[in-house]
Amino acid sequence: MAPSICFLLLSLLFLSSSTSGTDEEGFISVIISDKGLDFAKDILIDQAVASIVQSQLPQIEKTVQVPLVGKAKVVLSDITINHIQVNSSSVNTGETGIALVVSGATADLSLNWRYSVSSWLVPIGISDSGTATVKVNDLQVGLTVNLRNQEGTLKLNLLDSGCHVRDLSIKLHGGAAWLYQVLVDAFAGNIASAVEEAISKKINEGISTLDLLLQSLPKTIPLDETAALNVSFMDNPVLSDSAIELEINGLFTGRNEVLVPQAYYRGSGLSLSASCGGSSPKMITISLHESVFKSGSMLYFTADSMQWIVDELPDQALLNTAEWRFLIPQLYKKYPNDDMNLNISVSSPPDIQVTNKDVSVNIFIDITIDVLEDGEVIPVACISVVCLNEVNIEVDSLKFYEPYTV
Repeated sequence: MAPSICFLLLSLLFLSSSTSGTDEEGFISVIISDKGLDFAKDILIDQAVASIVQSQLPQIEKTVQVPLVGKAKVVLSDITINHIQVNSSSVNTGETGIALVVSGATADLSLNWRYSVSSWLVPIGISDSGTATVKVNDLQVGLTVNLRNQEGTLKLNLLDSGCHVRDLSIKLHGGAAWLYQVLVDAFAGNIASAVEEAISKKINEGISTLDLLLQSLPKTIPLDETAALNVSFMDNPVLSDSAIELEINGLFTGRNEVLVPQAYYRGSGLSLSASCGGSSPKMITISLHESVFKSGSMLYFTADSMQWIVDELPDQALLNTAEWRFLIPQLYKKYPNDDMNLNISVSSPPDIQVTNKDVSVNIFIDITIDVLEDGEVIPVACISVVCLNEVNIEVDSLKFYEPYTV
């Protein structure tokens, strides 16, 4: 069947059951469960860690008074975060926003150190340099964001964020014995603050990047030369203690049409729930209302996209009057050895009825038999056909089955 009809039927595979809501709600509902939020959280944390690792922190320098040594100018440079291990994380939703917490994380840093000492005891001064490693043993990170509808796109706002280093240890490679105590006493707090500031900066940059990505999402998705799908968001996301619900317009529109509110009856629908296995908790549920299908069928029908000329068949002889001379002798007698084609057209918008269990589609088709004689197309017969199809859709580990067709 042609792409316009095939799309309408194949799109039934991406659905699940849903009930009607207010007129301001969309016709496609997306519910992300706590399982889905955990999955998204893990991906975001992995990307955040990847962006932080190999980051270099600002140089730190101090002049400290060392007993029996004098004034020592100590400089820490090339401070690099080499590794971060996230041991525990959680994400929670509520009316105020989405909260993500990372606790008990560890981080490994490396740095170069150098110092110079000047005192009246050592007028010529002394200096030394070397390397050190830092182990952050308890890193806590938290942030809270919310989502708002902004003219059909999603706006991500950072409400609060924080990063706290609770404990770190320093291992000195080389250097005098007094230097270790100086690093611990005078620089541990500075190193912790530098780590906290670097991670907080990355959080802000990451939220800004994610916000730009969300706002760059298209409001329409072109499907072919005729139709596009209106995927603009409707109203603000609804946050509960275990899920996020998004409402999308979901109606078909012409490629060149301006997006305006459309009035459709919100009937029933179907939904698809995706998980990582047959018995695993569902991560996401997508619900399509009946009006989505009706808007598509009406659009393709009014655009005259449900008409096809069939002039080729596997058995091409069937499209010649000679093949029908014994079955319909009058046709062969009037048009001997003339080619034919089939003009197939849908006479009215396909009637699509959706319940929470199946989908029924009634398609009224006129098949006109044309004879091609001396460059003229002559209609000789018309057959009206009603195609009644009922489809039951089941989802098992993201594999689709069509148990029966009537």
